[in-house]
Amino acid sequence: MQKRVFTFIILLMTVLSWAQEPPKVGLVLSGGGAKGLAHIGALKVIEEAGVHIDYIGGTSMGAIVGALYASGYSANQLDSIFRTTNLSLLIQDDVPRGAKTFYEKDDSERYALGLPFDDFKVAFPQAISGGQNIYNEFVRLLYHVKDVKDFKKLPIPFLCMATNVETGDPVLLDKGYLPEAIMASGTFPSLFEPSEIDDQILIDGGIVNNYPIEEVKNMGADYILGIDVQDKLADREALGSATEILLQINNYRTVNDMVAKRGATDLYIQPDIQGFSVIDFEKGPQIIESGRLAAEATFGELQNLASKQGSKNHPKKNVAIKDSLFINRLIIEGNDTYTRGYIKGKLRFNLAEKIPFKKLKQGINNLAATGNFKAIRYQLISNGLGTDLILKLKEEETRMFIKMGAHYDDLYKSSALINLTRKNLFMKDDVASFDLIVGDNVRYNFQYYLDKGFYWSFGINSAFNDFEEEINFDVIRANFNAVNDPNIGEINLDVTDLTNQVYLQTVLREEFSFSIGVEHKLLRYSTRTLNNAMPDTEMMPPQSSNERTFFEDSNYFSTYGQLVFDSYDDKYFPTKGLFFDSDFHFYVFSSDFNDNFKEFSIGKARMGAAFNIAPKLSLNLESEGGFKLGTSGVTSFDFVLGGFGNDLVNNFIPFFGYDFLSLPGNSFVKSYARLDYEFAKKNHVLFTANIANVADDLFRTGEWFTEPDFSGFGIGYGLESFLGPVQVYYSWTPQVDTGNLFFSVGYWF
Repeated sequence: MQKRVFTFIILLMTVLSWAQEPPKVGLVLSGGGAKGLAHIGALKVIEEAGVHIDYIGGTSMGAIVGALYASGYSANQLDSIFRTTNLSLLIQDDVPRGAKTFYEKDDSERYALGLPFDDFKVAFPQAISGGQNIYNEFVRLLYHVKDVKDFKKLPIPFLCMATNVETGDPVLLDKGYLPEAIMASGTFPSLFEPSEIDDQILIDGGIVNNYPIEEVKNMGADYILGIDVQDKLADREALGSATEILLQINNYRTVNDMVAKRGATDLYIQPDIQGFSVIDFEKGPQIIESGRLAAEATFGELQNLASKQGSKNHPKKNVAIKDSLFINRLIIEGNDTYTRGYIKGKLRFNLAEKIPFKKLKQGINNLAATGNFKAIRYQLISNGLGTDLILKLKEEETRMFIKMGAHYDDLYKSSALINLTRKNLFMKDDVASFDLIVGDNVRYNFQYYLDKGFYWSFGINSAFNDFEEEINFDVIRANFNAVNDPNIGEINLDVTDLTNQVYLQTVLREEFSFSIGVEHKLLRYSTRTLNNAMPDTEMMPPQSSNERTFFEDSNYFSTYGQLVFDSYDDKYFPTKGLFFDSDFHFYVFSSDFNDNFKEFSIGKARMGAAFNIAPKLSLNLESEGGFKLGTSGVTSFDFVLGGFGNDLVNNFIPFFGYDFLSLPGNSFVKSYARLDYEFAKKNHVLFTANIANVADDLFRTGEWFTEPDFSGFGIGYGLESFLGPVQVYYSWTPQVDTGNLFFSVGYWF
């Protein structure tokens, strides 16, 4: 009898001990794009209630928030991170202008559209974004757990879901490199390029399993706490975009799946996110607040759960985010076409030196800016003495591209551009590009560039420019032996320029370059206005041919050097950065059309700065000048100020207040200031002022430092459009009664 009682007591104590064992809480976070930011608000309340999370499973945005939380970040830290991170900008994957070489800057600021063009067939990219900026941020934020390959060994065991795009099967990711795993889980189709892990092509896990409850239970959870930010099926009024339609198709399955999954969730939190879309990242604070409100409605249940766990509320310690690292070994995988020297040169940092994360990100962006890689994924792994940087590159298979642009301005008039670009034309690391520009003035531009990164790169340029402009005849009389007829006020001047260059260039950073080269230039100035005009006795007659009067028709040969520093954040509407461009040409030979050639030099420089002076208000200040050295009578390379524009040929300098080609001289100084108020996104109100002295031998006579002889002002509107900048200016000057209206649409080329 006593033995039976003893046995009963032992069994009762065992049952009671089992009953009192604290529950293992598994947290399930659904996907939902920007709506997934509500997870952060809910986590803040869960922490306040004292609930300890034992396991986390998530999909898509739920995987991103879940991985960061599992790695040790507190909910308050996550709140701070996502409030200060411009996710919309990261998703667009725009490579900063400072990450591009000068060739790449020119390329990106010339074409409105570029498409793959293999086998003379136009193709379309798989996705809008490669996700590089977001991946860079994941690597930085998860650096403290970089060596954890088994996600069960994170501070909180973690898993996430992805989808095999070839089979449609769900893929559970609980091992590997954590930034790669969550990137794959959140790879929304058509928005991001698919991810590749273990030879599987993966996309967003929400397609097949957007709420991985069974997987979390299999980890050992016996109590499921779920936060669900999935959409219900939308009505027709809400289906206003391709993204929303894709989500609706995906939701057919997930809505049905959630009936059973919700029933299996012990504590279900569903934030009110109906007023937000999956791309409303700019509404992050409101979405986070919706998560907090939904969790607060269950605060009593959360506290009850915390008491069952029997644990005291110990706030999570903040993760110390690293701002620097020590990379002592570089391992490159997948570079079949591009050399190690090319890739290392683009990274722009030395091994075995402590560098800030910002410099690593800059190097990765430099690689991305080339457009030569479809995907750039990398891992940072400890090797004992430092860190391995393992670059896993997926080269862009397309080698040929077709690019297009359109432009109108008051000088070149209407023009359309068609470009063919071929990479790896003759050897690795090279690119050839040919622009054909048709319209009122036919032009072309050919470039060949062999990029050697840190080392001397090699380039060939050939450009043909042609335009005509009504100009004051006094400009011609001041520069050429022309008929002295007071009855001629203006003439129609035709300018033709063919320039060929061969050069070497070294790029110390993406913002800084030094070039040396040789140049051939055919320069032709002519008019039909003076047909059959006779010069007076004091002037040499112009040379006429086929009813055209020529003022210049010579070939010139020169050597040159150019030093450029450009850290402007935008070419057309800079708000920050510095600029310096100096150029020196030494003309050594000419076919000498006007029989007046002697060796001479032309030097010029331009410098500027842009900075914000108030929210949405920036100031751009610039100064520039130029001079001629030598006693040659050649005036064809003199500076001529007037008009508005970018990338004007030869030594034609824009100057508000005067029409094109109005103020000539073999030397000049100019200062320029522009206020730019961005009153709405990509919409600018512009006010510009400039002053100048222009004359022969300004620097010899000292007149460059006197009160300016010329001034001008402009007020205008600018729009950043898909074709490029749209700019409208009205300009005037106190020295002339009439004003000028300048109009430009599209990138200048």
